[in-house]
Amino acid sequence: MKQVVVVGAGNWGKNLVKNFHELNALAGVAEMSSDLRQAVANSYPDLQVYADYRDVLNTDISAIVIATPAPTHYSLAKAALAAGKDVFIEKPMTLNTQDAIALAKYADQHDLILMVGHLLLYQPAIAWMRDYLSTGKAGKVLHVMAQRAKLGRVRAEENVWWSFAPHDVSVVLDLLGNPTLKSIQASGHAILQPDVEDNVHVDLVFENGQTAHIHASWYHPLLQRCTTILAEQQMLVYDEVTQQVTVYEKSIDTNLQNTDTGSWLANVATTQPLKLECEHFLECLKTRQQPRSNGWNGVAVVDILEKAQEAMRG
Repeated sequence: MKQVVVVGAGNWGKNLVKNFHELNALAGVAEMSSDLRQAVANSYPDLQVYADYRDVLNTDISAIVIATPAPTHYSLAKAALAAGKDVFIEKPMTLNTQDAIALAKYADQHDLILMVGHLLLYQPAIAWMRDYLSTGKAGKVLHVMAQRAKLGRVRAEENVWWSFAPHDVSVVLDLLGNPTLKSIQASGHAILQPDVEDNVHVDLVFENGQTAHIHASWYHPLLQRCTTILAEQQMLVYDEVTQQVTVYEKSIDTNLQNTDTGSWLANVATTQPLKLECEHFLECLKTRQQPRSNGWNGVAVVDILEKAQEAMRG
C-alpha cells in the first residue's frame, strides 16, 4: 500500500525515497528545489511530486517522512501531526529538548506514530550486541566508548556534535538499557570556524553508575567509526567500517589481575539498516506499535545533545 510521502529529496532524503519506493510504500515526494523535483520525476515517473509541503497535508496520505535540514524538523513535524499524519523524522529530531517533548506528547495524545531516524539502532551489528548483552554472558556493562571521525564535509550551520553524534548517543543509550543521565562533561574545539566545533569529546555518567565516552570529529585523518563495550566478563568491539563485531574474552578479576582467553567474531547479518528501518516504520503504521526509536527516544537523545552543547560553551 502506497501510504508514505517523503519530504526532502536531497543528500539523505534520496535514500529514503529509494527504499520506500522499493518497498512499494511511496506515494509521493515533496521538494522545494525545482532541480531535485525534476530529478525525482525522471527517476520515478510514477510518483506524485509536490513543490509545496502544505499540499501533502491536504491529501489522504497517512504518513510523512521528513528528511529536510534539522532547523525545519520541528515545524514540519508539528504541521504533519496536527494534520493527523504519522511521522518519521530524521535525526536530530529537533534542535532543543522542549520542542522534542512537545512533538512526543502530541503524538501520544493523538495516538499517532512518531519515529526518529536513529539509523544505527536498526544496524544488525548493534542489534546483535544488544541481544547478546541481554543474555548476561558478558556480565554487567560498565562503560561504552564511541568514536565517529573522518575528514568529512564541514558545515557552517551546525557543529560536528549535532551532525555526527546523534547516531552514537542513541546507540549508547540503547546498549546501556536507556539509563537516566546523572552528569555530563564536554569539550569542543572550533579549529576551522569560530563557534563551530570540529572536534568534540563528551563524557556521560548515569544514575546506575554506568559511563560512556563519545568522540566526534570531521577534521581527522582516518575514517574511524567504532563502538567499544567494556563489561565485567568480556569486551565487545564493533568496527562500523568493516562491519565486524569482535568479542574479547578479557576482563579484570577481583584481585585486579588481567584475564585473557582469546577472542571470536560474531556472526552478524548483512542486511542494510536503512531498509530495516523503513520496514520497521511501515510495520508500526500497520500494527500501531511504538517504534524502537520513538518520539521519547528522540527526546532522550536531543536532551544529551543539548546538555553537552551547553557544557562545551560553559
